[in-house]
Amino acid sequence: MSRALYTAATGMHAQQLKIDVIANNLANINTDGYKQSRPEFKDLLYQNLRIAGGGLSQSSGSGSGLQVGLGVRPSATVRNFEQGNLRETSNPLTVAIDNEGFLQVRRPTGEIVYTRNGSLKVDERGRLATTEGYLLEPNITLPTDTNPDLMTISPDGTVTVRSTSDQRDIEVGRIRLVRLLNRDSLEALGSSFYRAGGDRRSLIEGYPSEEGFGSIQQGYVEVSNVKVVEEMVAMIAGQRAYEANSKVIQASDRMLEEANRLR
Repeated sequence: MSRALYTAATGMHAQQLKIDVIANNLANINTDGYKQSRPEFKDLLYQNLRIAGGGLSQSSGSGSGLQVGLGVRPSATVRNFEQGNLRETSNPLTVAIDNEGFLQVRRPTGEIVYTRNGSLKVDERGRLATTEGYLLEPNITLPTDTNPDLMTISPDGTVTVRSTSDQRDIEVGRIRLVRLLNRDSLEALGSSFYRAGGDRRSLIEGYPSEEGFGSIQQGYVEVSNVKVVEEMVAMIAGQRAYEANSKVIQASDRMLEEANRLR
């Protein structure tokens, strides 16, 4: 019976973690580029009260083993990289990736990270960067005599600006994307940025609209892919499972109490 107490406690801990993940999903429902996450669980070790195939006798009746499980443990947090809806912003400095690919940007430390949030700005040196100040990789710099509000980004990632002196259209660079063969290896860093862990050979670089890569949609941004109804249903299911495990603890406690009363 004491075993039941600890087993049910692992179930309550698992459901609490599930609710924590759901809470984070709902908190980021309006976060551009956010990807829904969900926890996965595995059963714990089993206690062998009788080894399968051994100890055959008339009393046991069969060679089946006798095992009792010891509960559940969290095993991973998996992200759903399904594309979110594209929201129009009418801002030429916002881009959305329609289909596969991540923008790659360089942090001040030199580390390359990846994001689906295409909210950009032009820094003091005329370079395209994220709102956090991380530069696009490869870097794209606008000439000083151009107006960023007149910048155009084609579906294949080509960035064109117009000179304010002679009204010429100038091609200043092309946005490059990255695909990851193993997206489960991505580590979330916050602010919709991810670090690629594991084997970097799983990274494939290319340009928008090429085979296997999505196109760039200027004036749009990808919103969170969290679905409120799904999260609410999962939250109710998690709450019910938590309550069921708490009932097991209460029942086990009452049984232990009755056993202690025996004379």
